[in-house]
Amino acid sequence: MGTWRGLRVAFILGSLFVVLLIIAYWDDVGGPNLYPFQDPKHKSLPSGWRGPRTTVSPSSSSIVQVQTLASVAGSSNTEFPPEGTPEKPAGETQMRKEGEGDEEREQEARKQRIIDVCSGKEALEFPGRTRAFEQIPFRELDHLIVDDTHQIIYCYVPKVACTNWKRIMVVLSQSLISPVTGKPYTDPQSVPADLVHNSSLHLTFAKFWRHYGSLSRHLMALKLQHYTKFLFVRDPFVRLISAFRNKLGRPNEDFYRQFGSVMLRRYGNASGSVAETAAEAFAAGIKPTFHQFVTYLLDPETERESIFNEHWRQVYRLCHPCQVKYDFIGRLETLESDSEQLLKLLKVDHLLQFPSGPRNRTAASWERDWFAEIPITERRELYKLYKPDFELFGYTTPDSVLHH
Repeated sequence: MGTWRGLRVAFILGSLFVVLLIIAYWDDVGGPNLYPFQDPKHKSLPSGWRGPRTTVSPSSSSIVQVQTLASVAGSSNTEFPPEGTPEKPAGETQMRKEGEGDEEREQEARKQRIIDVCSGKEALEFPGRTRAFEQIPFRELDHLIVDDTHQIIYCYVPKVACTNWKRIMVVLSQSLISPVTGKPYTDPQSVPADLVHNSSLHLTFAKFWRHYGSLSRHLMALKLQHYTKFLFVRDPFVRLISAFRNKLGRPNEDFYRQFGSVMLRRYGNASGSVAETAAEAFAAGIKPTFHQFVTYLLDPETERESIFNEHWRQVYRLCHPCQVKYDFIGRLETLESDSEQLLKLLKVDHLLQFPSGPRNRTAASWERDWFAEIPITERRELYKLYKPDFELFGYTTPDSVLHH
């Protein structure tokens, strides 16, 4: 009996000793390692990793798609410049910072200008100023292009570098395959200009009802709240001149049939019938004049028949700046610097560059020449029609056109 009791005491003491050893080992290694031979391909997460953040992002294949965005901060793979790399002069760094500060202040001034006009501080009334976003019909939201991958909303304005910005949106959304590589385009410059205006390439707010039904308005509100929204604008009168030169000042069959021939019939002095095609009209030297174009814009009958074409529709009607709080307002007059600043804001400047190429040659200095044949009264009526754009986007009143 004494021997059996001794064995029991020894067993208990031995067990306690083993338990103490296990506790000591656990405290030393911080827990059991179940995978001592970890695959070297699977690197450990950096210490700053905050876990996935989910956002609701619908797609055409489902009503709601959960998109996981990994937020990685403080990565351990930080690259340091090699020894001997010359540092940038302190003066150059300071100048760059001051330049960036000027750009930011300019953006804030542009956005504040819109707020002031939309709030009524400027005592300017125009259609739709006070309506809510929910009151805008879907058909009037067809210029707001959405890129869910990069969380961007771009409102395109025809005759304001929209071809190149649509190219960028095509590259970012990977919505067009290159026939050369068989892969999505990666260089905006290589995207064919005639293809980027195909509406099927772009997801716009106007298409949301077809894709998402009753969830449309809610999803639009979410994206407007969280996505980066931008547009580019231009002097309103210069934009009109550019639109006329490009669409009506040269043979364009579609625009001639739909608009040019109408202007000639209504306001032209030509006797007899109007040529059926642009080629015939231009060959005969009978084509719409800029004065006829202005008369067409001022004629109340024009919009009773159909809404203004997008190339001369006012920007406030295309992009709804009183309802959409844009994060960036670019100008064609400062296109290069604004584009560089915007790509950084969108955090895609490492992926692509704004396409280079010939600038639109319509200049503000041409205004007096183009309006020389337009009576003063019509010039002033035209200014009233486009005054909201002048005021919203900070363009000065064209006194040389209105008073001489």
